[in-house]
Amino acid sequence: MAGLGKHTPIPTEIKLHQKSREMELTFTDGTQARLSYEFLRVFSPSAEVRGHGPGEEVLQTGKRNVDIVSLEPVGNYAVRPIFSDGHDSGIYSWDLLYAFCRDKEALWADYLARLEAAGASRDVDTTPRRKPAGCSSKAQ
Repeated sequence: MAGLGKHTPIPTEIKLHQKSREMELTFTDGTQARLSYEFLRVFSPSAEVRGHGPGEEVLQTGKRNVDIVSLEPVGNYAVRPIFSDGHDSGIYSWDLLYAFCRDKEALWADYLARLEAAGASRDVDTTPRRKPAGCSSKAQ
């Protein structure tokens, strides 16, 4: 079955904690972990985030306060979160969620390093945009 490795533990429980913005997972092998909504959003398996091949990844910025507004099952092998920023195309297989739980510290450290290298932020940019030269807000 797609998205389910032969020996991948299956989640027995998935809880969304809206106040802390975390997904809590418990797997059949006893593994328990929490993944922040921000983590899940920036590591979405969608083509919008991962691109269509190596080197096409898109660094996700400004996702610190993203919420999951709903969580939909995908067959017996995955879930699809609907995020408050409108992102809804990532399908998170049990394999992927288990790998995220196992590798989250290394993945997060790499993400923070890429953000820093790009001079980007986890926060939404609320800086007022300057109007391009030659544009005027006055009626002529």
